[in-house]
Amino acid sequence: MSSVSVCVRFRPCNSREIASTGAKSSRIHILDDRSFDFKDDKEGAIGFSFDRVFNEGSPQGDVFDFVALPIVQDAMNAINGTVLAYGQTGAGKTFSMEGTDDPGQEGILPRVARWIFQYIETADPVYEFIIKLSMVEIYMERIRDLLDSTKDNLQVKEDKTRGIFVAGASEVRRPSYPEAYQDLLRVSPNISDMNANSSRSHCVFLITIQQTNSEDRSVKTGKLFLVDLAGSEKVEKTCAEGKLLTEAKTINKSLSALGNVINALTCGKQSSMQSFFAEKACHVPYRDSKLTRILQESLGGNSRTTLLCCCSSGSYNAAETLSTLRFGLR
Repeated sequence: MSSVSVCVRFRPCNSREIASTGAKSSRIHILDDRSFDFKDDKEGAIGFSFDRVFNEGSPQGDVFDFVALPIVQDAMNAINGTVLAYGQTGAGKTFSMEGTDDPGQEGILPRVARWIFQYIETADPVYEFIIKLSMVEIYMERIRDLLDSTKDNLQVKEDKTRGIFVAGASEVRRPSYPEAYQDLLRVSPNISDMNANSSRSHCVFLITIQQTNSEDRSVKTGKLFLVDLAGSEKVEKTCAEGKLLTEAKTINKSLSALGNVINALTCGKQSSMQSFFAEKACHVPYRDSKLTRILQESLGGNSRTTLLCCCSSGSYNAAETLSTLRFGLR
């Protein structure tokens, strides 16, 4: 049964929100590092509690340490893991995942890569490591290779040896952190942007960690998925039409499928006596979207998942924030 954690991160009000509702328009009253109240116009103060709450001033390092580090450590021991950044467009997903070049502002992706190679440098010499990277974009349910833009409309396959994989996706070996980091910088301009600060596509970064014991030749492999999800948009607010409306519907359907999968994975946790039968009884709809199919081996079974819900604290985006929080609550 998958182990799922949900965290929430609030960003400060941006210039548009301040111009619209004023600088002191926060709807959030944080009680401690796990709970807060959300002020809703209709329902009043709504209490929420999650595994961790990050306020507007939380450093990038704190987010990495709680959200990603335990999953990376498990991946080094052949336990698959997934980190998902969820939220509306402009809520801070890409900042949390990629960050900036400014000192201390690196996001989860570069910090994960750096930590892996630092771990390898200090590991027992008896272990040999191979680190492989793949990066794909899922746009309108089509999969595109971010390392090779000529590879488009890739298909998800499954076999006994490789398990579930994206057929034809580039898989490059990287012996050091600088090379891995350059890959991250290189693919950023290839992502289909909604505007300068958001994306209409899911970006999936896969790090495969293969560890071989040179004495007994045993091999362990862990897969680590880092996913910057497409923005969860409310169609009524964006007034999307035509192609934009089709994109929004496809995104929301894909995100709904992800929520259904995670919900199904946690449905059998009422008691240990019932867990085996509950897992058998709960259908997990992995095939409802390309995203959940790709992530199947790192969401179910012996794996760990953390969902980072990125939200605005301001009144201007209150409806979207409440929707994001309720998605996380599921």
